[in-house]
Amino acid sequence: MAYSAHRILFLGLCLLSGIKCSKVVLENNGYKNLVIAINPEVPENTSYKLVKNSKETEMVRGASKYLFTASAKRFYIKDVKILIPATWETQPNYARPKTESYSEADVIIAAPYMNYGNDPYTLQYGGCGEAGRYIHLTPDFLIDDKFLQIYGPRERVLVHEWAHLRWGVYDEYNEDKPFYFAPDKSFEATRCSVDITGIMAECKDPQCSGIKPCEVDQVTGSPTKKCQFFPDKKQRTTSSIMFYQGLNAITEFCNQDSHNAEAPNMQNKMCKSRSVWEVIEQSKDFKASVPMNENAPPPTTFTYLQGGDRVICLVLDVSSNMMISQRKERLQQAAELFILQFIETGSFLGIVQFNSEGKILQELTHIEDDNSRITLANHLPNLAEGGLNICEGIRTAFRVFRNFDQMTYGDEIVLATAGEDNGLTSCMSEVKESGAIIHTIAIGPSAAKELEVLSGITGGLQFSATDSPDSNGLIDAFAGICSTGGHFFNQTIQKKIIYMMNSRQYYWLNGTVSVDRTVGNDTVFVVTWETMATPAIYVFSPSGQDYSADFVLDMALKESHLKIPGTAEVGDWHYNIDIINATSQTLTMTVTSRAASSSQPPVTVNAYMNKNSANAQSPIKVYAEVSKGYLPVLGAKVTAFIESDTNKEEFQLLDNGAGADIIKNDGVYSGYFFKFNGNGRYSLKVKVQGSEKVTKLSFRKGARAYYIPGYHENGYIFPNPQKPPVSEEDLQSDLGSFTRTTSGGVLVVTGMTGSQSPNFPPCQITDLDANIEGEQVSLSWTAPGEHVDQGTASNYEIRMSATCKELKDHFENAILINMSGLVPQEAGKREYFAFKPEGIVLKNGTIIYFAARAADTFSIKADISNIAQATIMLPYIPAVPEDPESTIDITSLALITVFSIIGICIIAGVSMCITKRKQRRRRRTAPAA
Repeated sequence: MAYSAHRILFLGLCLLSGIKCSKVVLENNGYKNLVIAINPEVPENTSYKLVKNSKETEMVRGASKYLFTASAKRFYIKDVKILIPATWETQPNYARPKTESYSEADVIIAAPYMNYGNDPYTLQYGGCGEAGRYIHLTPDFLIDDKFLQIYGPRERVLVHEWAHLRWGVYDEYNEDKPFYFAPDKSFEATRCSVDITGIMAECKDPQCSGIKPCEVDQVTGSPTKKCQFFPDKKQRTTSSIMFYQGLNAITEFCNQDSHNAEAPNMQNKMCKSRSVWEVIEQSKDFKASVPMNENAPPPTTFTYLQGGDRVICLVLDVSSNMMISQRKERLQQAAELFILQFIETGSFLGIVQFNSEGKILQELTHIEDDNSRITLANHLPNLAEGGLNICEGIRTAFRVFRNFDQMTYGDEIVLATAGEDNGLTSCMSEVKESGAIIHTIAIGPSAAKELEVLSGITGGLQFSATDSPDSNGLIDAFAGICSTGGHFFNQTIQKKIIYMMNSRQYYWLNGTVSVDRTVGNDTVFVVTWETMATPAIYVFSPSGQDYSADFVLDMALKESHLKIPGTAEVGDWHYNIDIINATSQTLTMTVTSRAASSSQPPVTVNAYMNKNSANAQSPIKVYAEVSKGYLPVLGAKVTAFIESDTNKEEFQLLDNGAGADIIKNDGVYSGYFFKFNGNGRYSLKVKVQGSEKVTKLSFRKGARAYYIPGYHENGYIFPNPQKPPVSEEDLQSDLGSFTRTTSGGVLVVTGMTGSQSPNFPPCQITDLDANIEGEQVSLSWTAPGEHVDQGTASNYEIRMSATCKELKDHFENAILINMSGLVPQEAGKREYFAFKPEGIVLKNGTIIYFAARAADTFSIKADISNIAQATIMLPYIPAVPEDPESTIDITSLALITVFSIIGICIIAGVSMCITKRKQRRRRRTAPAA
């Protein structure tokens, strides 16, 4: 039965939405197929406390009820899959996964890297309304009840993070700017809603054994960084969950009526001062649902899944389409490299070839050592003839799986093909029902258009490789099909791919490759070429040891590889390639490695695009997440390469909190791609370069549950332990010089009528900042580009107002600032502009709001920026009791003060009466004059 058109349409909408095509679907108000995956590095002895005590199911059940209330009876959690590590003891109630995997999980349970950092957070780096990548919870957070006081009930925390993940909303607090100057001339805690009450105070010491009144910064007039807002334990308001999720009274998200548009938080910054509920109302979930009539949601069901060893089958096209542009040879080289290096030891691998028919070349073979890898590589096909039937290749792979254990659930297919196949839709239903995962590699411009649908419905990865002679996208693609099990130690790290064009009769190619401190095991150098002339290859370690004689040559595949025994020496490895009597050809040098230690994760990079398909009417956002374990890596040089069949674009990705980048210094490097040159596939590759003493580690910033400093109740402050301090020694871990490359998948562009993309305006300014210094206002922001975030904008339009609302709703009516003296700088540079506002007296209590936008040479204007506030105020901050353990609380103190004043007045009154009586007696008894 052909795969139904409406199901394919649904997948297309999923791809266009920018969601990572999570398995989660909304069905009759209930979220189904939510995947919670436990990292295999979590010790098995934790399983009793975590799984057998049902900590995660208890949290989810509570979250479902809380979500039902918070969403006005629209949503609840219907079905959850919990993925147990394959290394844990098998239980009778554990089923086998289908397409569920650790890398595609919605919630991961993993220990933080280092001894602290139990903040629940969501990896979120898209724009407003764009889904996040995953929620990260630590085992300690789920097991240790001490965190209940700090973050609030676990179910409330999960709903807070779910809003980040699913609906792309942001936090309503701001740890960097916890207070702001309100229009009523008082300092307010950055929060939503302002109806949440509490007091401002600061701890006397890191343990917060006592508190004292907040100090005031004498320069800015604002509370110092030590000042904290302690909410009242009892509240009369019910919003908002994206502020303090732990307060018992909080059961709703901020809506249009309760929203605080003045607060300088990420929600206002990223969502144009709209409330969280307004963003949720625009989501596809909201539009596909109506409130339920029930008073409580149906119960959540749970399924425990546990995978085994990785089972994978290469399904390789050997049709006549592979005769073009040396596709057959390049596919052989890439597949051999996958077998010899990329696939993990312990996996099972089979090989299938197909043209109009499918043929098994090798049944599933256990990869135990180098000998088993070589045996498999010797069974790669060497054929290119006949027609094409992709479904036959897939069905043959299913036979390989069933010959092994009668099942196809969770097994993986790597499908590489170059031709069109109008019959591919005939096996879509069979593929869907198989529970297998299909990774697709489209070779050349004519590969079947349905390949991305095939990988999409199975949760597989998708790649493309052009026929360009100076590219080797096939190696990139195979390198991108790494393990999805969460084991960082077994993951292959692609350090460097060097493409080398040669057109001379005799030529030397020289260079270096850095092996950093985080990798070194299973280091392999692979050189491929095109002609029959074999190059001479020389490789030297940093200490000068010559490994040239250890290369293993494969003349048939025109490939030679070197595996460094043990752990490779740290430093710069030198290579020399001697090309003799060679005609014009392309050579590649690929270097891969694995983690140097099982106790220290290596530096890794993951690359994404916010869409898998587009109509070229809006720019595409490109992201590269650079991390070491779960710690971001800062200061790296990150370059994106996007290649189509006719063009290749190269541009920088930045972690500067501007343009496409949401949060500065969070290890996620971002940029826009907009130079479309026609319809078809565009493949992404990212290269990361880290330099000695430049790159460093940081803690994850961004969307996270608020670490509540404590509570105020009945006149007392009950402080929580202060957040563990960041260890500079840990963060200054010397990463050394390193290089990484990775593939980021495929973008499919349709709907273009020519070869030129539309003119896009400058990107939105998102980091406008304003300050008043003396008699001048100083503004600063990151320069956008002429086109999105590249080039130089033509001019700026900046306006100011006495109200935030005017800039938000009627920007054109606000006061225009004369910007004629400012010449815009190149995109990415910091702009500064100072001026003396006319018609405004700058005095104590002045508040001015600013917003900006740039325009290009065609006067196409960008979206209006975030709204920045500038103030002048030296406020009085009320005092609080100095010791929370004092036997006299605030109320008692106030009463004593009142009674004391009354007593003093009474005493004074009595004294005055007595004095007057004495005076009158003296007058009566005094002798007459």
